[in-house]
Amino acid sequence: MEGPSEIGLIGENFDAGLMGRMRDDEYESRSGSDNFEGASGDDQDGGDDQPQRKKRYHRHTPHQIQELEAFFKECPHPDEKQRLDLSKRLALENKQVKFWFQNRRTQMKTQLERHENIMLRQENDKLRAENSLMKDAMSNPVCNNCGGPAIPGQISFEEHQIRIENARLKDELNRICALANKFLGKPISSLTNPMALPTSNSGLELGIGRNGIGGSSTLGTPLPMGLDLGDGVLGTQPAMPGIRPALGLMGNEVQLERSMLIDLALAAMEELLKMTQAESPLWIKSLDGEKEMFNHEEYARLFSPCIGPKPTGYITEATRETGIVIINSLALVETLMDANRWAEMFPSMIARAINLDVISNGMGGTRNGALQVMHAEVQLLSPLVPVRQVRFIRFCKQHAEGVWAVVDVSIEIGHDAANAQPVMSCRRLPSGCIVQDMPNGYSKVTWLEHWEYDENVVHQLYRPLLSSGVGFGAHRWIATLQRQCECLAILMSSSISSDDHTALSQAGRRSMLKLAQRMTSNFCSGVCASSARKWDSLHIGTLGDDMKVMTRKNVDDPGEPPGIVLSAATSVWVPVSRQRLFDFLRDERLRSEWDILSNGGPMQEMVHIAKGQGHGNCVSLLRANAVNANDSSMLILQETWMDASCSVVVYAPVDVQSLNVVMSGGDSAYVALLPSGFAILPDGHCNDNGCNGTLQKGGGGNDGGGSLLTVGFQILVNSLPTAKLTVESVDTVNNLISCTIQKIKASLRVA
Repeated sequence: MEGPSEIGLIGENFDAGLMGRMRDDEYESRSGSDNFEGASGDDQDGGDDQPQRKKRYHRHTPHQIQELEAFFKECPHPDEKQRLDLSKRLALENKQVKFWFQNRRTQMKTQLERHENIMLRQENDKLRAENSLMKDAMSNPVCNNCGGPAIPGQISFEEHQIRIENARLKDELNRICALANKFLGKPISSLTNPMALPTSNSGLELGIGRNGIGGSSTLGTPLPMGLDLGDGVLGTQPAMPGIRPALGLMGNEVQLERSMLIDLALAAMEELLKMTQAESPLWIKSLDGEKEMFNHEEYARLFSPCIGPKPTGYITEATRETGIVIINSLALVETLMDANRWAEMFPSMIARAINLDVISNGMGGTRNGALQVMHAEVQLLSPLVPVRQVRFIRFCKQHAEGVWAVVDVSIEIGHDAANAQPVMSCRRLPSGCIVQDMPNGYSKVTWLEHWEYDENVVHQLYRPLLSSGVGFGAHRWIATLQRQCECLAILMSSSISSDDHTALSQAGRRSMLKLAQRMTSNFCSGVCASSARKWDSLHIGTLGDDMKVMTRKNVDDPGEPPGIVLSAATSVWVPVSRQRLFDFLRDERLRSEWDILSNGGPMQEMVHIAKGQGHGNCVSLLRANAVNANDSSMLILQETWMDASCSVVVYAPVDVQSLNVVMSGGDSAYVALLPSGFAILPDGHCNDNGCNGTLQKGGGGNDGGGSLLTVGFQILVNSLPTAKLTVESVDTVNNLISCTIQKIKASLRVA
């Protein structure tokens, strides 16, 4: 009825998407098990001498069903103590509760089996269709020379198929040779002989490497960052089925061939392992041993550019970082190989991510050997730093039991014919992570970031931050991963923190957190101008280059007020430490010093939902002092978080009626909000604590001399989507931002 696989599915892998789909399936149909039980305890315990009585059914009340369903979502397998507590609370017998949970688990298992049967049936239909097409092709052979029907007896069918395959391979060889110089910047000597072209062993090459290109990466490269890969166990893995012969990325303009992608993936994996090696000469440690700098000369000596020479005017940034994360290796690998889950794990960094094509799903039902092409927009929370758009391949490989590596490397596509500009102003050299399982569900993650980018498109204020490796560096990925995994662990826990002084149910907490997640995501899109949301940029000369103003018309999005929405954002340098600035902005008692929504007085925190161990990582519900009775209908939803790389304070006014629905566990997608807020980054200048922008323990304003403060506002300038934007509206939001910055500086007593 229930097995270990179900338990692992529910609690071990932190697959929020799968859990959501399972919970959605629960409401597709309702069987009688939700509303009635088998015979009661009195009926079952009767002796043989009693007359046989008619089977009696018990229909639960809607309240009982609601409570049982809510408990089932949290714990599908209650123990005796939990069943007894439920029976007392719901006025049911212990056996009735036990039977209800048994029936509910059986129902879920049936739904899963039905879904699996549907998928298998679809796959069977697909195979039947393919089989029919193959039979038709075999019954009507075509001559390879003239294109006409083949004459029976002239050649055997097997010989005919061999000739067709030979012609296809020759054509594939010619295309690869023609693209070799353009793609890799050098000819591929191994392709001078058609016999060197990979055919049926491509999957094996991804699994264990190719001789001469990446083949030694798994067996001869020293271990990265002190990881123990154990004995070599990769030589006996089976070949990988389903390798796709070609990949179309831009229609008929460019064809990236399978062999080139495999070569590039294996070379990138070999480079990743060498760059994450613990005592690698590629990194030079500082005198105190706390920092390390990238050795450009050693890198140029060891590696030839796998994606061609560095473009003129580009500069290089390379960083690596190691951290302990509360997630197991399999769950992290699955997250990285899924574009949507990857973006959800790094919400403030990944504006948008999509899988363009899958070359291989892996071997033996695992991600070992998985290779896919992806597109991503990587952002820094400031309008003065353009979003990094990069198209790359992502390759995953298992090196030992509990040890995985995931590597990315850019694919050069050429130029955008419409704009006559490069598709991307940056290149992602082999970058990625090594993940090793640790006890108690933790993992040791070593992250490497290696970029080449055009510094001319970056504002002067942010160039030190990027050149120091803080802006897009490895420590930012590790810090975000640690914070997100800690939040997931808290949400998956059935216990509620003692700091959470709310009466919210688990469903209410999840709905509130989902609403806050959407609020922060919309704030980031308004600041960074990514393609995650449709914005039209406005170029107004009087505002200068430091202010980014955009507008969008909302007609049918229920999560945003209808009408014309104006977004404005800018970034300034503040001579205050990041910790002090963050504490000031998130303190509801000091909010009246800069926020016009506070009605001139301190705000009161009504709800506090912790998202991490630090007090600043939370979702809050604030209420301002009401000037009159009508002002009590508006509350402030606020999310704040801080890690070693960035600090964020995002808020939005929300009406009480909508929040009551969310706090009771209702759908948050229909709550309209316009977010505003702040993003705080270190300024990137070196100090006694180093250039990596991390804080000393305890904070207290000792993390450097200054911070980069980004201020963003989104306001509704007209409730009619057909209305036109006026200059007065732009001036209003511009004055609002300027006034807010001046008030913050005045309160902190800085110029």
